[in-house]
Amino acid sequence: MIDFEIPATESTPLIRTDRTAGRLEMSGDSYPENSFELFQPVIDWLAGFLDKVLQPLTLELKLLYLNTSSVRAMMDIFDALQDAHERGQAVAVNWRYDSDNERVADLAAEFKEDYTFPFEIIPGP
Repeated sequence: MIDFEIPATESTPLIRTDRTAGRLEMSGDSYPENSFELFQPVIDWLAGFLDKVLQPLTLELKLLYLNTSSVRAMMDIFDALQDAHERGQAVAVNWRYDSDNERVADLAAEFKEDYTFPFEIIPGP
């Protein structure tokens, strides 16, 4: 499993993995033309981490906007975290958002309702 970084563009978030730190980060807007192409490496890395690494994993999010296909990809990511949590692996989500953007907070809260792993929604500037 190799760490990677996908630079942000106007329509895609910065995505960065750090196996050693047990960290997956995403920040920015997410409305790619092909969300499968964007998120498949993330899902593959996550599956490898959760299957082979026994340390905790934290998903750090600062997503500003997600289109429907990005929401579906996030559901796949959260489902994988839930499965790991149910197996006893330590996983957590920290979703930071601009307190002026309540729409993002509402979306994060909708996700949080469906999962039992630690899921923090953190307002900020």
